[in-house]
This record gives sequence, C-alpha cells and structure tokens, in this order.
Amino acid sequence: MLANGHTVVQLMEQLAPKHLAEQDDKIGLQLGSLAKPLTKVLVALDVTPEVVDEAIREEAGLIIAHHAIIYRPLTGIVTDTPAGRLYEKLIKHDIAVYIAHTNLDTAEGGVGDMMADALGLAARKPLTNAHSEQLKKLVVFVPKTHHEAVRDAVFAAGAGWIGNYSHCSFNIAGIGTFRGEEGAKPFIGEAGKLEQAEEIRLETVVPASKERAVVQAMLRSHPYEEVAYDLYTMDLKGRTFGFGRVGALPEPVTMAELAEQVKTAFGVPFVRTVGDPQRKVVKVAVLGGSGGRFWKSAQFAGADVYITGDIDYHTAHDALAAGLLLIDPGHNAEKLLKEHVAGFLQCKLQERKALTVAAASQIDTEVFRVR
Repeated sequence: MLANGHTVVQLMEQLAPKHLAEQDDKIGLQLGSLAKPLTKVLVALDVTPEVVDEAIREEAGLIIAHHAIIYRPLTGIVTDTPAGRLYEKLIKHDIAVYIAHTNLDTAEGGVGDMMADALGLAARKPLTNAHSEQLKKLVVFVPKTHHEAVRDAVFAAGAGWIGNYSHCSFNIAGIGTFRGEEGAKPFIGEAGKLEQAEEIRLETVVPASKERAVVQAMLRSHPYEEVAYDLYTMDLKGRTFGFGRVGALPEPVTMAELAEQVKTAFGVPFVRTVGDPQRKVVKVAVLGGSGGRFWKSAQFAGADVYITGDIDYHTAHDALAAGLLLIDPGHNAEKLLKEHVAGFLQCKLQERKALTVAAASQIDTEVFRVR
C-alpha cells in the first residue's frame, strides 16, 4: 500500500528531528496537506517553478526541500507575482511542501556529515555547538524472568547511550511487594493477596528526544499489568549537535588538490579559493550553505582550511590574515543532500513495505554561472 504524507514526514523526522532546528527557522509543512496517499515523494534543495513542474510530471504529491518557500508571515497571495504563481501551481496540483532546514544541517547523518563523508573526513566532530541533548534517567522494576527482554527493548528504542558507549545500564536485584485489588489480574500471584516477587531494578539513560519511544518499548515488553517506573531529569548533557563538521583528510594534500576534490565531491563546476594553493592541508572544516560567519570557529578548531558557501570579501580578508585557507563551493553545494535524503526515505519506506517511491530532484537550481 501507499504511505501517506504523515508517515513520510515521521520518517523524515527520524533523520532530521524538528527540535534540532534553530529558533524561528521556517521548517515543517509549509503548504498543502499530508492527509493523502503518496505515489512519489520528491526531494529538492530549492522549490523553483522548474522543480514544481518536475513534481507534476513525476506525479509527486509531496516535495521535501531544504530551503523554505515561505520566509515571513503572508499578508496575501497575489497570483501574478512569482511567489504567488508558485503557490498557485502547487495548490492546483495538490502538491504539499515540507521543509527540513537547520534541523537537517545539524542532525547526525545530516548535511554536515554528508559533506564530511564526501571528502572522507575522519575523527570528525561538530564545528559549532548548537544543541546539547537533554538526558533523563529511567528506573523500572522488572521480574527476573523478563529483565533481559525489557532491557533489550529499551536499548533498541534508543536508551543506554553515554558518549560513544551503548547498552549502558545498572541492575540491582531485590524483592518487590504488591497486592492486587478487586479487578486486578496480576502477572505473579493472585488478586487479594500480598505477594512478593524477585525483581531487578533496571536503570539507564534516555535522550529526551527518545523518551516516548523508550517508554512505549518498555511498556510493551514488560509483563506487569501496572508497571512501576520513574523518569528523572538529569543535569548531565548528552550528545552535542551543531553546524558543520571538522575532521582529518585521509592524507595531506595541497590546497589546489583539495579544491579539485571539492568540485568532484560536491558536483560543482567551480570553487573560489583564498590562500596559497601549494600549502599542505590535512584538517578540514566544512559547513553547508552560507557559513562565512563561522570562520573563527574553524580557526579555533585548528582547521587548515574551511569549506563553506557565500563567503564575502571582508570575511575572506580576515580569514586570510589569520592564516586560515578558504574554499567556497557556493550555497548550491548542499544539493548533495537530495540523493542522501531520498535514499534514506526509500530505505525506510521499503522497510514498511510501502509502495511509495522517494526520488531526488534532477533539476539544477544553481543560479550562478561563470563566463
């Protein structure tokens, strides 16, 4: 059967959770309805008239894009303006538009990691610290017979991670007491009697973003009619999410050689460079889109070269004076996300045995040309 729009968006938000977006970023459903079955989903960088025409040809009822089509509150939709014509065409053909922007930039496996993967960067970490994940402590009391099943279920749902360590838990054996009152159907013993049971106190950490999934997994796998458990908010922070990535190339190369690699890796016809083309580089910072304002973060991280788009003249001078090399592949270098996101969604849809197809837009939305 076909997946509907709500299902596709739920899958998309597994890759790019909405809580990772910057405050006031224009993400989520911007136009249309998700309450419909979808034959095809089109993944795009920008929603241009050409991309909308492509969606019409491909019978795609949903476009998932990186850049918003509505940036500020609308006071009206005038259909003889470029924006108005775009909205009109989308509405007439019942095509919804969903935006994943800064949440996709910062997510694990998002744009930052896609760029780092394309260049083979190792030992990478976020270039900036945009979000630190809130951690919670889950404590649940489980009969010994079901301890491993419950523990494995909460781990599979996302609990138990501390840094680079998974399956972290603490387990204490003890005796639990209870008496089932009228109407109760206790798993152990009989209603109306005070019972004792050998139980394990299972403790583990839960990212706040996974709280609901972990609790649901715990309840499904737990044999008790009424489950005794607690959730505590912790001061300890979990994983860090941020814009860009910084890491090491497989081997040192010259600035000129890296510029050629960037053109190939990001599928761009040209790059702008700042600095000595023969200088050897190994530590590289990357950030998709317009990242000139983060050049000092790249310098602080010890990068030899910073790769980002839309670098302005004065920023280039400041970075060069500070000894930081720059490569600007343009804002459109983010287009590498199209194939990655479409592949992710297609894999998730196939796991659900849905007949909906996710595909990358084939339209080139680069507006700059070199003559």
